[in-house]
Amino acid sequence: MVETFRCPHCGKQIEIDEVLRHQVEDTLRKKLEARIKTELNKKTSEVIEDLRRQLVERDKKVDEFREQELRLRAERRKIEDREKELKLELQRQIDQEKKKLEEEVFKQAAEEHRLKDLEKDKKISQLQLQLEEALRKSKIGSQQLQGEVLELDLEETLRTSFPNDELEPVGKGVKGADIRQIVKSPKGYVCGVILWEAKRTKAWKDLWISKLKEDLRGEKANIPVIVTSTLPKGIENGFGLKDGVWIVNFSLIIPLATLLRKNLLDIGFQKALSVHKGEKKDYLYEYVTSHEFRQQLEALVEVYREMQEQVAKERIAFERMWKAREGQIRRLVNSTANVVGSIQGRIGTSALQIKGLDLPELESGKD
Repeated sequence: MVETFRCPHCGKQIEIDEVLRHQVEDTLRKKLEARIKTELNKKTSEVIEDLRRQLVERDKKVDEFREQELRLRAERRKIEDREKELKLELQRQIDQEKKKLEEEVFKQAAEEHRLKDLEKDKKISQLQLQLEEALRKSKIGSQQLQGEVLELDLEETLRTSFPNDELEPVGKGVKGADIRQIVKSPKGYVCGVILWEAKRTKAWKDLWISKLKEDLRGEKANIPVIVTSTLPKGIENGFGLKDGVWIVNFSLIIPLATLLRKNLLDIGFQKALSVHKGEKKDYLYEYVTSHEFRQQLEALVEVYREMQEQVAKERIAFERMWKAREGQIRRLVNSTANVVGSIQGRIGTSALQIKGLDLPELESGKD
């Protein structure tokens, strides 16, 4: 007989065997659940541990990736910096090569220009030689005629500078100096005679001095002067005294003549007051050949040269000013003429007459 009992909870009659069975099942279920739970906890722990390990590995890999990225970025920056340095270095090399090329081109151009200049200078030199040769051939063939032209120029220079004096050119074929300058005072009193001999040759000859001394004695003159383009040795200042004869180049004729005339005038004045004419003549000769007179003459010539240089500088400056003013005046006159011409072209030539701008009329009865 199966025993039963009432379930205190639900009031249902339960067989005892069934109760035992349920108890056993419940016990087994609990054990099973505990086991399952233990295994589940174990597996969960393993899974969590595995996940934690994977997470650690992932973080480690992430760190490695980050470090690798940092290294890659650093390498990239290095590469970029290197590229910039290479570009800069390349640009520098290009600039240097360009500069070298420009210098080579400039040197080549300068050399070509120098060669062209040399060629041009050579051509100019050849042309100058040809011109000089042509001028030499075109000059007066007769040396005598050249001397006459030189004498005429010297005579005209002295005559213009000293209108009170009497100039006597020596005739062609007549033995003696080229020109006799008779120095006269403002009242017409003869004070002395200067003999001038003009020479234009390439070489100096000492025999000119002895010849002029003979002429001086023959003419009974006072002072001998040789005007020459070629000075002898020992006379570098453009004038000087050699063996009692004054020697001067063409540029210093006037200052030398002025000083010589002054001494002749002074001696002439003394002669007019003194009866010792012969002594005064000797005094004059001694004085004009003395060292003191030469120093005075050199001082005056130096002043004359300085004045010449100053005049030349002033002439250049004034010529520039005059040239500019001439251009301005020319433009002013042209503008005025254009205005007058325009007015006369519109209303007739008789409407506006400007003196200096009208055409000269032909006088009646004249061509």
